[in-house]
Amino acid sequence: MKRAGVVYLVGAGPGDPGLITLRGLECIRRADVIVYDRLIPQALLKEARPDAKLIYVGKQSSNHALAQDKINEVLALEALAGHTVCRLKGGDPFIFGRGGEEALYLVERNISFEIVPGITSAIAAAAYAGIPVTHREFASSVAFVTGQEDTDKSESTINWAGLAKGPDTLVFLMGMANLPEIIANLIAHGRAGDTPAALVRWGTTSRQQTVTGMLSDILEKARAADLKPPVAFIVGAVVKLRAQLSWFEKRPLFGQTIVVTRAREQASELTARFEKLGARVIEFPVIKPVALAPDTEFLRALPAYDWIIFTSANGVKYLLQQLRSVGRDLRALGNAKIASIGPGTTAALESLGLKVDFQPTEFVAERVLEQFPENPAGKRILIPRAFQARDVLPEGLQQKGAQVKVYPIYETLPDAEGAEEIQSSLAAGEIDVICFTSSSTVTNFLAAIGDAKIPGDIAIASIGPVTTKTAEEAGLSVKIKAEEHTIDGLVEAIEKYFNAG
Repeated sequence: MKRAGVVYLVGAGPGDPGLITLRGLECIRRADVIVYDRLIPQALLKEARPDAKLIYVGKQSSNHALAQDKINEVLALEALAGHTVCRLKGGDPFIFGRGGEEALYLVERNISFEIVPGITSAIAAAAYAGIPVTHREFASSVAFVTGQEDTDKSESTINWAGLAKGPDTLVFLMGMANLPEIIANLIAHGRAGDTPAALVRWGTTSRQQTVTGMLSDILEKARAADLKPPVAFIVGAVVKLRAQLSWFEKRPLFGQTIVVTRAREQASELTARFEKLGARVIEFPVIKPVALAPDTEFLRALPAYDWIIFTSANGVKYLLQQLRSVGRDLRALGNAKIASIGPGTTAALESLGLKVDFQPTEFVAERVLEQFPENPAGKRILIPRAFQARDVLPEGLQQKGAQVKVYPIYETLPDAEGAEEIQSSLAAGEIDVICFTSSSTVTNFLAAIGDAKIPGDIAIASIGPVTTKTAEEAGLSVKIKAEEHTIDGLVEAIEKYFNAG
């Protein structure tokens, strides 16, 4: 008989993927099966094993992908098949997450389970809006209340009189649809109409939206703002502190949606930088670097070169990869001097313990030619690079008398995965910036979106003059140009563009 697996009921947190617990992340990474809800961040699902089975059971008001009894069955069946199951739930499993029901179902079937608490949006949404749910001067008690009771109940079991006159702070979750009734019940049972109130939509995410007012007028303000779920409703004097404590929505790129077109394995760094500044990021990696097969005979001749010029971090990565594939390592480079096109490539080299002998002041091929530290005449120079690249550098060095070997070590292929999302976002006017980090990202992006139009109010951002030229030749107006042609320079330019005033 096959041994039954285990179910981990994991709280994924309120929306910001950085707020999951270490234990929760561990459960995601080790699971055979992940059963997840609607509001789970994609960044967390990316932490799953490549072979993990993902089962979507998302639920929202009046629209359930899978009924709760069916979800219970899925958990049990997967566990009884011997799988490690991660039941990934928004917020905390035991705070209006129906985790208790799922746990009881497992108990009845003698299936092992573990509860992994998560940060509930009841406190996180308020905190990200600058509202502490307790404060010595304003609130010594707080109550969490569901805004959606069981529809099978004949009447409400919420103690409205106790809530209205009891806890200093009230936090209602999933209550947007019933907001008029919630407000009416609180006021009818004694809560003052001038009590400060706040509605926080998509709390802790880059789409966060906060509306404040009083209990008596917050409904009107919510309608004016066209607020839709998910929303946390906060009532109490602590809401007044938002005027001083609001921090999340004041970040320099908050409210901006930025498309990152960098290769998937390199996009995470840029994405993290933008998200830290408050932006919502859509990753659309339109290029995919692929290693080329090693030339064993050529690799044996590496020690004969006087200089090796690396024009990208990928060149560093794939040369080392090729050396390893033939049983060699960095000692194969011999005594060659090392040149780097820019800081990112330099960092990749230095991480391997290689000293960079030359890096130009401006990170383009033209500056390498102008500033090369010695007369290249008669020098044997190797350039390991992408199969598709400009010939400015090798041709310029050859004209100066160097013996140049261009060694294609990888190629960049188009990657159109996610094109439909980008096309939809363009049509809906949801994008503020599109970042291009190379000429190939421009070319492949335009090919991927097909006939979709790029609205004129979208800011095109370019990392350097070569990329800018490609974009402009394609008919795009580049509004943001990095002064320093690096990822740092690109981020700085975008931040400066949105905060020029």
